[in-house]
Amino acid sequence: MKLGIFAKTFEGTDPQAVLKAVAAAGYSCAQYNMTCSGLPSMPDEIGTDVARAVASAAQYTGVEIVAVSGTYNMIHPDRATRSRGHRRLGVLAERCADMGTRLITLCTGTRDPVDQWKEHPANDTPDAWRDLLEAMETAIDIADRFDVDLGIEPELANVINSADKARRLIDELDSPRLKIVLDPANLFEVASLEDQRALVTSAIDLLSDRIVMAHAKDRKTDGAFATAGTGVLDYEHYLSRLKAIGFNGSLITHGLGASEAASVSTFLNSRLDQQNSKAVR
Repeated sequence: MKLGIFAKTFEGTDPQAVLKAVAAAGYSCAQYNMTCSGLPSMPDEIGTDVARAVASAAQYTGVEIVAVSGTYNMIHPDRATRSRGHRRLGVLAERCADMGTRLITLCTGTRDPVDQWKEHPANDTPDAWRDLLEAMETAIDIADRFDVDLGIEPELANVINSADKARRLIDELDSPRLKIVLDPANLFEVASLEDQRALVTSAIDLLSDRIVMAHAKDRKTDGAFATAGTGVLDYEHYLSRLKAIGFNGSLITHGLGASEAASVSTFLNSRLDQQNSKAVR
Protein backbone atom coordinates (compact mmCIF):
# COMPACT_ATOMS: atom_id res chain seq x y z
CA MET A 1 0.00 0.00 0.00
CA LYS A 2 1.07 3.58 -0.64
CA LEU A 3 0.91 5.98 2.29
CA GLY A 4 -0.66 9.37 1.71
CA ILE A 5 -2.37 12.34 3.32
CA PHE A 6 -4.91 15.04 2.52
CA ALA A 7 -2.82 17.75 0.87
CA LYS A 8 -4.91 20.45 2.57
CA THR A 9 -3.46 19.31 5.91
CA PHE A 10 -0.66 21.73 5.05
CA GLU A 11 -1.23 25.44 4.63
CA GLY A 12 -0.44 27.16 1.36
CA THR A 13 -1.80 27.99 -2.06
CA ASP A 14 1.23 26.91 -4.10
CA PRO A 15 0.95 23.22 -5.04
CA GLN A 16 4.71 22.70 -5.13
CA ALA A 17 5.17 24.08 -1.62
CA VAL A 18 2.24 22.04 -0.30
CA LEU A 19 3.44 18.80 -1.89
CA LYS A 20 6.99 19.41 -0.65
CA ALA A 21 5.52 19.50 2.85
CA VAL A 22 3.66 16.25 2.13
CA ALA A 23 6.91 14.55 1.07
CA ALA A 24 8.88 15.99 4.00
CA ALA A 25 6.37 14.50 6.44
CA GLY A 26 6.95 11.02 4.99
CA TYR A 27 4.12 10.53 2.48
CA SER A 28 4.42 9.36 -1.12
CA CYS A 29 0.96 10.35 -2.32
CA ALA A 30 -1.82 12.80 -1.61
CA GLN A 31 -5.53 13.41 -2.00
CA TYR A 32 -5.49 16.90 -3.50
CA ASN A 33 -7.86 19.75 -2.81
CA MET A 34 -8.14 22.80 -5.05
CA THR A 35 -7.72 25.03 -1.99
CA CYS A 36 -4.04 24.07 -2.24
CA SER A 37 -4.02 25.97 -5.55
CA GLY A 38 -5.69 29.05 -4.05
CA LEU A 39 -9.18 28.17 -5.33
CA PRO A 40 -12.38 27.00 -3.64
CA SER A 41 -12.57 23.24 -3.16
CA MET A 42 -15.20 23.14 -5.91
CA PRO A 43 -14.34 26.04 -8.23
CA ASP A 44 -16.51 27.48 -10.98
CA GLU A 45 -13.45 27.47 -13.22
CA ILE A 46 -10.01 25.85 -13.26
CA GLY A 47 -7.49 27.12 -15.77
CA THR A 48 -5.42 24.61 -17.71
CA ASP A 49 -2.27 26.25 -16.36
CA VAL A 50 -3.53 25.85 -12.78
CA ALA A 51 -4.26 22.15 -13.30
CA ARG A 52 -0.94 21.48 -15.02
CA ALA A 53 0.88 23.19 -12.17
CA VAL A 54 -0.46 20.47 -9.87
CA ALA A 55 0.92 17.71 -12.10
CA SER A 56 4.23 19.56 -12.39
CA ALA A 57 4.47 19.89 -8.61
CA ALA A 58 3.70 16.19 -8.21
CA GLN A 59 6.47 15.28 -10.63
CA TYR A 60 8.95 17.63 -8.96
CA THR A 61 8.24 16.41 -5.42
CA GLY A 62 7.63 12.74 -6.21
CA VAL A 63 4.21 12.90 -4.54
CA GLU A 64 1.54 11.10 -6.57
CA ILE A 65 -1.88 12.73 -6.81
CA VAL A 66 -4.09 9.70 -6.23
CA ALA A 67 -7.37 11.62 -6.00
CA VAL A 68 -8.87 15.08 -5.88
CA SER A 69 -11.66 16.07 -3.49
CA GLY A 70 -14.94 16.87 -5.21
CA THR A 71 -17.33 16.87 -2.28
CA TYR A 72 -20.67 18.65 -2.48
CA ASN A 73 -24.06 17.83 -0.99
CA MET A 74 -25.54 15.45 -3.55
CA ILE A 75 -28.96 15.34 -1.85
CA HIS A 76 -29.18 18.93 -0.67
CA PRO A 77 -32.87 19.82 -0.15
CA ASP A 78 -32.50 22.67 -2.65
CA ARG A 79 -32.33 21.36 -6.22
CA ALA A 80 -30.52 24.50 -7.47
CA THR A 81 -27.75 23.88 -4.94
CA ARG A 82 -27.40 20.32 -6.22
CA SER A 83 -27.22 21.59 -9.80
CA ARG A 84 -24.39 23.97 -8.91
CA GLY A 85 -22.53 21.02 -7.39
CA HIS A 86 -22.99 18.97 -10.56
CA ARG A 87 -21.70 21.81 -12.71
CA ARG A 88 -18.62 22.26 -10.53
CA LEU A 89 -18.01 18.51 -10.59
CA GLY A 90 -17.85 18.79 -14.37
CA VAL A 91 -15.29 21.60 -14.06
CA LEU A 92 -13.15 19.44 -11.78
CA ALA A 93 -13.50 16.30 -13.89
CA GLU A 94 -12.45 18.14 -17.03
CA ARG A 95 -9.12 19.08 -15.41
CA CYS A 96 -8.29 15.74 -13.76
CA ALA A 97 -6.15 14.53 -16.65
CA ASP A 98 -4.13 17.76 -16.55
CA MET A 99 -3.59 17.26 -12.81
CA GLY A 100 -2.51 13.66 -13.31
CA THR A 101 -5.32 11.87 -11.50
CA ARG A 102 -8.38 9.80 -12.43
CA LEU A 103 -10.26 9.66 -9.13
CA ILE A 104 -12.65 12.21 -7.62
CA THR A 105 -13.96 11.68 -4.10
CA LEU A 106 -17.60 12.58 -3.45
CA CYS A 107 -19.97 13.20 -0.52
CA THR A 108 -23.24 11.29 -0.91
CA GLY A 109 -24.88 14.05 1.07
CA THR A 110 -27.46 14.81 3.71
CA ARG A 111 -30.79 16.59 3.95
CA ASP A 112 -29.19 19.08 6.32
CA PRO A 113 -29.25 22.37 4.38
CA VAL A 114 -26.15 23.87 6.02
CA ASP A 115 -23.57 21.15 6.72
CA GLN A 116 -22.97 18.35 4.21
CA TRP A 117 -21.38 16.24 6.95
CA LYS A 118 -24.26 16.52 9.44
CA GLU A 119 -26.75 13.69 9.98
CA HIS A 120 -30.43 14.34 9.28
CA PRO A 121 -33.43 12.06 9.99
CA ALA A 122 -34.66 12.42 6.39
CA ASN A 123 -31.47 10.80 5.05
CA ASP A 124 -33.12 7.37 5.37
CA THR A 125 -36.28 8.21 3.42
CA PRO A 126 -37.18 6.89 -0.04
CA ASP A 127 -37.09 10.47 -1.37
CA ALA A 128 -33.47 10.88 -0.28
CA TRP A 129 -32.56 7.62 -2.01
CA ARG A 130 -34.35 8.69 -5.19
CA ASP A 131 -32.50 12.01 -5.22
CA LEU A 132 -29.17 10.26 -4.64
CA LEU A 133 -29.76 7.91 -7.56
CA GLU A 134 -30.58 10.89 -9.78
CA ALA A 135 -27.49 12.80 -8.59
CA MET A 136 -25.21 9.81 -9.02
CA GLU A 137 -26.49 9.20 -12.55
CA THR A 138 -25.58 12.80 -13.40
CA ALA A 139 -22.16 12.37 -11.79
CA ILE A 140 -21.55 9.12 -13.67
CA ASP A 141 -22.40 10.82 -16.97
CA ILE A 142 -19.74 13.44 -16.14
CA ALA A 143 -17.27 10.71 -15.19
CA ASP A 144 -17.89 8.87 -18.46
CA ARG A 145 -17.36 12.07 -20.43
CA PHE A 146 -13.98 12.82 -18.85
CA ASP A 147 -12.79 9.25 -18.10
CA VAL A 148 -12.59 9.54 -14.33
CA ASP A 149 -13.78 7.36 -11.47
CA LEU A 150 -15.92 8.45 -8.52
CA GLY A 151 -15.16 7.42 -4.95
CA ILE A 152 -17.96 7.36 -2.38
CA GLU A 153 -17.51 6.71 1.31
CA PRO A 154 -19.91 5.01 3.73
CA GLU A 155 -20.32 7.64 6.45
CA LEU A 156 -22.75 7.67 9.37
CA ALA A 157 -23.88 11.26 8.78
CA ASN A 158 -24.65 10.82 5.08
CA VAL A 159 -27.30 9.00 3.08
CA ILE A 160 -24.82 6.17 2.37
CA ASN A 161 -24.31 5.45 6.06
CA SER A 162 -23.33 1.79 5.90
CA ALA A 163 -21.51 -0.75 3.77
CA ASP A 164 -24.87 -2.36 2.98
CA LYS A 165 -26.22 0.87 1.52
CA ALA A 166 -23.02 1.37 -0.48
CA ARG A 167 -23.42 -2.12 -1.92
CA ARG A 168 -27.05 -1.42 -2.78
CA LEU A 169 -26.06 1.79 -4.59
CA ILE A 170 -23.33 0.00 -6.56
CA ASP A 171 -25.72 -2.76 -7.59
CA GLU A 172 -28.56 -0.40 -8.57
CA LEU A 173 -26.38 1.95 -10.62
CA ASP A 174 -24.31 -0.84 -12.19
CA SER A 175 -21.48 1.45 -13.32
CA PRO A 176 -17.77 0.60 -13.21
CA ARG A 177 -17.13 4.32 -12.52
CA LEU A 178 -18.45 3.98 -8.99
CA LYS A 179 -15.72 3.10 -6.47
CA ILE A 180 -15.43 2.92 -2.69
CA VAL A 181 -13.27 4.95 -0.34
CA LEU A 182 -13.26 3.01 2.92
CA ASP A 183 -12.73 4.66 6.31
CA PRO A 184 -13.37 2.27 9.21
CA ALA A 185 -13.73 5.17 11.64
CA ASN A 186 -16.85 6.18 9.69
CA LEU A 187 -18.52 2.82 10.26
CA PHE A 188 -19.06 3.24 14.03
CA GLU A 189 -19.03 5.81 16.82
CA VAL A 190 -18.78 3.69 19.96
CA ALA A 191 -18.35 -0.07 19.65
CA SER A 192 -16.71 -2.89 21.51
CA LEU A 193 -13.49 -4.21 20.00
CA GLU A 194 -15.32 -7.34 18.87
CA ASP A 195 -18.12 -5.34 17.22
CA GLN A 196 -15.66 -2.93 15.63
CA ARG A 197 -13.69 -5.77 14.07
CA ALA A 198 -16.88 -7.41 12.82
CA LEU A 199 -18.04 -4.15 11.19
CA VAL A 200 -14.69 -3.60 9.48
CA THR A 201 -14.45 -7.19 8.26
CA SER A 202 -18.00 -7.17 6.94
CA ALA A 203 -17.56 -3.84 5.12
CA ILE A 204 -14.29 -4.85 3.47
CA ASP A 205 -15.62 -8.24 2.39
CA LEU A 206 -18.88 -6.76 1.06
CA LEU A 207 -17.18 -3.97 -0.91
CA SER A 208 -13.89 -5.66 -1.80
CA ASP A 209 -14.41 -5.48 -5.56
CA ARG A 210 -14.83 -1.68 -5.47
CA ILE A 211 -12.41 -0.43 -2.79
CA VAL A 212 -10.02 1.93 -4.55
CA MET A 213 -8.73 3.93 -1.58
CA ALA A 214 -8.54 3.51 2.18
CA HIS A 215 -8.67 6.33 4.71
CA ALA A 216 -6.96 6.48 8.08
CA LYS A 217 -8.26 8.36 11.09
CA ASP A 218 -9.50 7.17 14.49
CA ARG A 219 -12.19 7.31 17.17
CA LYS A 220 -11.92 8.23 20.84
CA THR A 221 -13.70 6.14 23.46
CA ASP A 222 -16.53 8.71 23.54
CA GLY A 223 -17.08 8.41 19.77
CA ALA A 224 -15.38 11.66 18.76
CA PHE A 225 -12.97 11.56 15.82
CA ALA A 226 -9.26 11.35 16.57
CA THR A 227 -5.93 11.36 14.78
CA ALA A 228 -4.87 7.95 13.43
CA GLY A 229 -3.10 5.94 16.09
CA THR A 230 -4.43 7.91 19.06
CA GLY A 231 -7.79 6.20 19.49
CA VAL A 232 -9.50 2.83 19.67
CA LEU A 233 -9.37 1.68 16.04
CA ASP A 234 -7.65 -1.68 15.65
CA TYR A 235 -5.24 -0.82 12.84
CA GLU A 236 -3.65 -4.26 12.80
CA HIS A 237 -7.04 -5.81 12.07
CA TYR A 238 -8.02 -3.12 9.53
CA LEU A 239 -4.82 -3.38 7.50
CA SER A 240 -4.76 -7.16 7.66
CA ARG A 241 -8.28 -7.32 6.21
CA LEU A 242 -7.29 -4.94 3.40
CA LYS A 243 -4.26 -7.09 2.71
CA ALA A 244 -6.40 -10.23 2.70
CA ILE A 245 -8.48 -8.92 -0.24
CA GLY A 246 -5.33 -7.97 -2.17
CA PHE A 247 -5.75 -4.22 -1.73
CA ASN A 248 -2.58 -2.41 -2.84
CA GLY A 249 -3.92 1.10 -3.30
CA SER A 250 -3.45 4.23 -1.20
CA LEU A 251 -3.90 4.58 2.55
CA ILE A 252 -4.71 8.26 3.06
CA THR A 253 -4.76 9.88 6.49
CA HIS A 254 -6.74 13.00 7.33
CA GLY A 255 -8.37 14.80 10.24
CA LEU A 256 -5.03 15.79 11.74
CA GLY A 257 -2.89 18.89 12.07
CA ALA A 258 0.24 19.56 10.06
CA SER A 259 2.30 19.26 13.25
CA GLU A 260 1.06 15.67 13.68
CA ALA A 261 1.72 14.55 10.10
CA ALA A 262 5.25 13.19 10.60
CA SER A 263 4.35 11.16 13.70
CA VAL A 264 1.27 9.72 12.00
CA SER A 265 3.42 8.76 9.02
CA THR A 266 5.76 6.93 11.40
CA PHE A 267 2.83 5.14 13.06
CA LEU A 268 1.15 4.07 9.82
CA ASN A 269 4.41 3.01 8.17
CA SER A 270 5.19 0.84 11.19
CA ARG A 271 1.79 -0.84 10.87
CA LEU A 272 2.27 -1.37 7.13
CA ASP A 273 5.74 -2.80 7.73
CA GLN A 274 4.22 -5.14 10.31
CA GLN A 275 1.78 -6.45 7.71
CA ASN A 276 4.55 -6.89 5.15
CA SER A 277 6.73 -8.81 7.59
CA LYS A 278 3.85 -11.17 8.35
CA ALA A 279 3.41 -11.83 4.65
CA VAL A 280 6.99 -13.02 4.16
CA ARG A 281 7.18 -15.30 7.19
